[in-house]
Amino acid sequence: MSNETRKGCKDVWNAFMCDGAVFAHSDIPHCPTTATELPKSIINWEEAKAIYKKHRIKGETDFYNDSYVCWYIDDYKFDGPRGIWHDSNFALKVLYHFAGVITPDFSTYQDFPEPLKIYNTYRMRAYGYWLGRNGINVINNVRWGTPETYRYCFDGIPENSIVAIGTCGGSPRKLIDRKRFEGGLDEMVKRLNPHTIIVYGSAKYDCFNKLKEQGINIIDFPSQTAKAFEGRKSDE
Repeated sequence: MSNETRKGCKDVWNAFMCDGAVFAHSDIPHCPTTATELPKSIINWEEAKAIYKKHRIKGETDFYNDSYVCWYIDDYKFDGPRGIWHDSNFALKVLYHFAGVITPDFSTYQDFPEPLKIYNTYRMRAYGYWLGRNGINVINNVRWGTPETYRYCFDGIPENSIVAIGTCGGSPRKLIDRKRFEGGLDEMVKRLNPHTIIVYGSAKYDCFNKLKEQGINIIDFPSQTAKAFEGRKSDE
């Protein structure tokens, strides 16, 4: 069979992002951690775009911001026809101005069909791998669901590295989700053995205190909502 690409064929699946990648048994690509230092601050994608637009309006094309960019926000704000997956070149233009990224948090909700959860896990690693190849400092976001996701949700992430998770959504804040969250956190530590876990949101839970006792470095960064709330309090 010929390896030549059929004339007129378009890469609608972003296969280019995985050029040269090594794949796990699940066919999820490995995403190396390319960051060598911890973030000084973390902002979300919408904040990053606003900063980028502000500098562009002023004609400042070579600005630098020492924040890492994350995607712990609703998917519709970064995914879709004009999102980071389909307009990856624009995203790269923005991200070059920042210190690094936490890989995208494409959702894997419990009520999603299993193929969609696997696909979104694939996209997290593929996108992070591609950013790393383009010179962006990358830290892997880890997202799990119920126990059946354990067979693939940690694939492609280096062991004994820095990883990041978000707690600004429902779990572990909601008691109904806390047991599931803690089970996945324990499984992540067992499989990946991270030396540092970055938490976007609150880390004021017993599960993180137990990990600190094990010698794991836990570093939490306030979410956009928390920063806004603190700002309102200081104005009162």
